[in-house]
Amino acid sequence: MTSGGTAQSSSPERVSVVIPVYNSEGGLGDLVRELTDVLRSRGAGFEMLLIDDGSRDGSWAAIVSLARDYPELKGIRLMRNFGQHNAILCGVREAKHEIVVTMDDDLQHPPREIPHLLAALHEADVVYGTPREERHDMWRALASQVTKRALQSVMGAETARKVSAFRAFRTSLRRAFQDYRSPFLSLDVLLTWTTTRFTSVEVEHRERRYGRSNYTFRKLVSHAVNMMTGFSVLPLQLASLTGFLFTLFGVGVLIYVVGRYLIQGTSVPGFPFLASLIAIFSGAQLFAIGIIGEYLARMHFRMMERPTYAVAETTRS
Repeated sequence: MTSGGTAQSSSPERVSVVIPVYNSEGGLGDLVRELTDVLRSRGAGFEMLLIDDGSRDGSWAAIVSLARDYPELKGIRLMRNFGQHNAILCGVREAKHEIVVTMDDDLQHPPREIPHLLAALHEADVVYGTPREERHDMWRALASQVTKRALQSVMGAETARKVSAFRAFRTSLRRAFQDYRSPFLSLDVLLTWTTTRFTSVEVEHRERRYGRSNYTFRKLVSHAVNMMTGFSVLPLQLASLTGFLFTLFGVGVLIYVVGRYLIQGTSVPGFPFLASLIAIFSGAQLFAIGIIGEYLARMHFRMMERPTYAVAETTRS
């Protein structure tokens, strides 16, 4: 009995690999083949979940074709493009094995690095594969840093600077966000709702083989704003601080005007000074109102029960 239990505990855990797919028809065959070779060599059960996030090319047809040749592959097609994190959440909820690995569909994350992530998972609940060398252009790298800074303020952890789409975590963590239904989400923030045991390992980051990145500078900055306003009160605190500072500035101006009148008997010259003050205070008010509007918009979408994603069809049950 003891030897049987030891053998079972030492056996490798089964893995569900979740991959959001968007306009990646050309590289899916190579990706699935590499994944299958690596995962079969582990000698444990696995599955590959390819989530078609509203692709406009032949990605879904390629997924359906691959599913016929690889019984471990399951394809899920969403009704429209919901976003990378939404598609990943769909796959995470469909995963049936003990560990979830997420990765991009462009082969920049080498499947052979997966065992390194799984090995580090014995010491943590979430492991990120941090590139040894980033292969992005200047604007993409800048936007990525902005996103990670925003994520760090939300997560409150130094690990946020090493966050990557190439990650491994225990499937049981999904229980903390199983009922999450907002259309705005960040998987990395959701993972902090159930654990603080994060770590990272350095992995290879290959050149993109097919197509071009769909994550533009604008989309990355938009994602950072969504994280800040969707999972943090920091923008509201910033608006409050701005209002407080401008209030102090206004009091200082009032003291200056009154003091000048009492001491010199003359007032401050009129229109330019007054117009400048009005412009400054109006700008501060609009800034604060804009931040509050972002929060109200998210409350509005939550009240409408706008779905996080919607599944159109799958390749198998």
